[in-house]
Amino acid sequence: MSNTENQALEFGFQPGDVVQEWLWDDDVDEDLRAELEDYLGEELVDEEYDSGVDGVILWWRDGDDEDELADTIVDAMSLLNEGAPFWVLTPKPGREGAIGPNTLQNAAKTAGMNAATPETVGPDWNGIRLRAFGRGRERER
Repeated sequence: MSNTENQALEFGFQPGDVVQEWLWDDDVDEDLRAELEDYLGEELVDEEYDSGVDGVILWWRDGDDEDELADTIVDAMSLLNEGAPFWVLTPKPGREGAIGPNTLQNAAKTAGMNAATPETVGPDWNGIRLRAFGRGRERER
């Protein structure tokens, strides 16, 4: 299995999934995006996409307030199929745009989500998986 497949599997995505990307900017990890798109066989869809999605990645940087992050999480959840993976990608500690340790936890809680422990997803980015309160089962694989 290639690193690309391993990375995509760690995210919980499958080939053919529609994955919505929120808050893309020119600082994102383009290699990670390309690997995900190659694995999915689909381009990532943007915030304007208005049908159900099989996963979400949300790029978040310091400088915006927690309330805005909570609102963005709620907006991104609105089209997410039940049990589908939801990831917030943030710059690693010490990198420009890194968020404080409680920012995501607090915003996730406000949005009705639990935030997992950060995982490395690229040289400069960590990924934190969110799960809705009360969602006991992930979608079957």
